[in-house]
This record gives sequence, C-alpha cells and structure tokens, in this order.
Amino acid sequence: MMRFALFLVSSLLAVGVHAQGFPNKPIKVVVPSPPGGPPDLIIRMLTNNLSAQLGQPVVVENRPGAGGIVGSAYVTKQPADGHTWLFTTASHVNTPPFNENVPFDPVKDFTHVTLAAQNFGQALTVPGNSPFKSVQELIEHARKNPGKMNYGSAGIGTASHIPAEVMKAMAGVDIALVPYKGVAEVMTDLFAGRIDLFFVGTQIAAQHHQKTGKAKVLALTGAKRWKGLPDVPTMQEAGFKDYNLINWFGLWLPAGASPELVSRLHAEMVKALKDENTLKQFDAQGLEAVGMPPAEFARYVAKESAFINDLARKIKAKK
Repeated sequence: MMRFALFLVSSLLAVGVHAQGFPNKPIKVVVPSPPGGPPDLIIRMLTNNLSAQLGQPVVVENRPGAGGIVGSAYVTKQPADGHTWLFTTASHVNTPPFNENVPFDPVKDFTHVTLAAQNFGQALTVPGNSPFKSVQELIEHARKNPGKMNYGSAGIGTASHIPAEVMKAMAGVDIALVPYKGVAEVMTDLFAGRIDLFFVGTQIAAQHHQKTGKAKVLALTGAKRWKGLPDVPTMQEAGFKDYNLINWFGLWLPAGASPELVSRLHAEMVKALKDENTLKQFDAQGLEAVGMPPAEFARYVAKESAFINDLARKIKAKK
C-alpha cells in the first residue's frame, strides 16, 4: 500500500512538472498561406500577448501552397507537445474535398483547440474602375457573356473559391476561375484589372473600398451588414436568397495533444482575445472574437467538413 501511495505521488508530481515545463522553447505558429492574408494578419495581432502570457516567443511561420494543404500537412507530422500550432481559415475543411491525395483528414488528424475569430463574410470585390455598381449588374453581364468573365481564387476550396462557386451555381452563370497562390497576388491583379472579381476578407477589402479606391465592394456574403461598410449590402439583399457564408479562423495542434495542454492553450487564447487593444483591432477589421471551447470546436469542424464535402460533390456533379 505504501509503495502504491509513493508511486501515485511520484506520478502526480511528474505530471505537474511536465505541465509546468510547457512551453520550454519558442512556439511556432504555422500559417499555411502567404504573409498579408487574413489568417496571417489575425494571428499577428495576438502573438505579442500570447508570447507574454506563455513566457516564450510565439513566432509565425508562413508555409503556403496548394490552398493550405502544404502547411497543414507539415503540422500533422510534428510532435503534439504544444510547440507547433496551426492557425488557418475555414479552408482547413473547405480545401480537401476539392483536391486529390490530400495527406490528412481535417477532422481526425488534428487536435481542435478553438475557433478564435470569424468575420461578416467575404467581400465580393471588383477593380476600382469596374463598370459594375451592383451584384445585379455583374450577374447580368456574366449571363450575356458566358465564360468571358473571370474571378480570382487564393486556392481551391478556400473562402475566396467557395463563395464564387455558390454564386455561380445560384445565378446559373459561367465565370472562369483563375487560380493564385495567395490573397496578396490576387489583389495585385484585381487592382490592375486583370481579373473581374474576387471574394476577399472584409478586413482587406474595406481599406481599398474606402481609402485607396483601388477596389470597390459590391456585397458581403454573410447574413448581416457590417458597420465598417454600412453602404454595402449582403448577398441576400442583392437577390441571393439564403446565401450566408462567413469565414472563420481556428487554432489546431497535431493529433494526440493532451487534454490538459489543449485546455491551457484554449485559456491562453481566450485571454489574448479579450485584450482591449486586440478587440479594437478586430472591430476595425470586421472581425468578431469567439474563443470557442475545444469540444464545441471539434463538433463545429466536423459539421463544417460534412457540409463542404456535400457541397463539393454537388459542384463536381454540375461540371
């Protein structure tokens, strides 16, 4: 009995030491898209506070490619000790169904920590000198010129691809896809008028719609308007009944992370999200802080994955 008691005490002490030992080196946050995109901007708003809270540098590492697949696959191969994170968008579940030979399952091969933030949808954006002043005008032109218009996508299955395909399907129009490696590249070509439209995050679209004049926003894909772009209607208001697509941003670890570690990281992220300066930045960029609990987030990811798999089958069937 005495031996068992000593063993139990020593085991508990070992667990405590292990928990207290994290983190014992810098933390790497993998963003599977180029610098300057929405997930990159959002996590960089949080890293200073997270570094201070955890007592170790929290460093962002961009690993773009294949709509997020390259960076996400890299994370699955890392130890689940909390020192490598994945921070990305809804493309985590949106991209795999549209690609072959994806080397991971977005539900089973990750530990789900939290849905950190969400926006009011993507912004249907056109060049600043575009002749279109409304979604209706754009769609009417597309109907009269099948296959002659194009849209940019930062990756198959990403939040710039899905809204466009849903719009095309609902309106019955043919608008060609032009693939890019990241948001920044698409915006450059949009400014130059080399593409006709692009669904981009509100936090990027707003600055050009209101300040630079290089682009203008015709509609938002969410169900409600955003105060940052009060003059911009929703896709529902533009005539697309039940159209409601938002982008969300989550934090994952490799599969197999301990519940204690997940709970700790969720708590640290929630604390960082409650920072007054962070909330002001989020509000200015059209973002809402969420901090969803791990178990709820896991269910959310599974539900979103099922939805997008069904949508992908329908889109492929129409081709």
